[in-house]
Amino acid sequence: MKTTKGNRLHIGFFGKRNAGKSSIVNRILEQDLSIVSDMPGTTTDVNEKSMELLPIGPVTLMDTAGFDDVGELGELRIQKTLKALERADIAVVVFDNRSLIESDFEFLEQIKSKNIPLLIILNKTDKGELCENNVKKLEGFGKILKVSALLDDDIVLKFKNVLIKILPEEFMKENSIIKDIVKPLDTVVLVIPVDKEAPKGRLILPQVNVLRELLDIGAIGVCVRDIELKEALNKIKNPPKLVITDSQAFKKVSEIVPYDVSLTSFSILFARNKGDLDAFVQGVEKIETLKNGDKVLILESCTHHPVEDDIGRVKIPGLIKKFAGKDIIFEHYSGHDFPCEISKYSLIIHCGACMTTRREVLNRIKLAQDNGVAITNYGITIAKCLGILDRAIELFR
Repeated sequence: MKTTKGNRLHIGFFGKRNAGKSSIVNRILEQDLSIVSDMPGTTTDVNEKSMELLPIGPVTLMDTAGFDDVGELGELRIQKTLKALERADIAVVVFDNRSLIESDFEFLEQIKSKNIPLLIILNKTDKGELCENNVKKLEGFGKILKVSALLDDDIVLKFKNVLIKILPEEFMKENSIIKDIVKPLDTVVLVIPVDKEAPKGRLILPQVNVLRELLDIGAIGVCVRDIELKEALNKIKNPPKLVITDSQAFKKVSEIVPYDVSLTSFSILFARNKGDLDAFVQGVEKIETLKNGDKVLILESCTHHPVEDDIGRVKIPGLIKKFAGKDIIFEHYSGHDFPCEISKYSLIIHCGACMTTRREVLNRIKLAQDNGVAITNYGITIAKCLGILDRAIELFR
């Protein structure tokens, strides 16, 4: 199975128009992802390409529009660029080696404030040199690499050598879902309902990722639908170490699984893996104090056509309204879209985030906290509304 985008190191390339971002990306890829031209503003959207960048591993390169774009359309492109910055594990900022202005340093300050590892590429070294004072100022922001995208034959090697030195700490660690919970030969039951939202002929990504990790650990994974769970537990000689369920079957599964067997959901595992479990658990308490007319934002990382009983658009709003007993207003955003103004919301509920990066989820958590808005995720919300949250997170305490 290929490494999914959400588990790849995302490297964003930023800079002013015509600085040479696309040329450098094309050189690293050794193919033409982006059109290259002397005309400023050739890149008008975020172009993405996944690759194996050895010895680093699976990465996604993001080539963005210039942060100095102009006009009404230019402003929209800049917003797309800034959203790409929210997803970047590493920011590569490309400058023309001949000149810098104050707005360039302001953009670097913006990146620095987000604590994103930064690589500065001074491109077009064949056409001139930057003054030494500006070089010294740049050194305060990150590593500097001087290249000519046009003439350098070893640009890929140079890029990888510097990139290795600034890899984020979490990328260097093994990003596991359950390896700190489960041991070799432990039995783990995966409850996977096959309902209207289940994709035909395959499993959804969280289920696949957990199952693969169980195989890596050497644990015994048992996959079963919720309707066969009781019989499956009766057939297992010793009680399982853990039962992991799809959140939508939480209530039914919790009534079947003995209380001395640990129980959680795929979504809660991903809350811990892709976000901040403590922040999400704290945020879900906001449901207790929701009032009539309060607005709740529901975020879905992947884009899909809602089904009749959609979890984000039907089931979770229904559970919250029943729990709170209030007339709540729900708004939805999907993909990488995120509203510029979030202070109007009383609560943000994030999906499991299997299709996005941990960096993007953590940035959203920080933005919510900075604006005084509670934030949680799907699985924790469902467990809270069903009255089984304490049991669902006991395993991690």
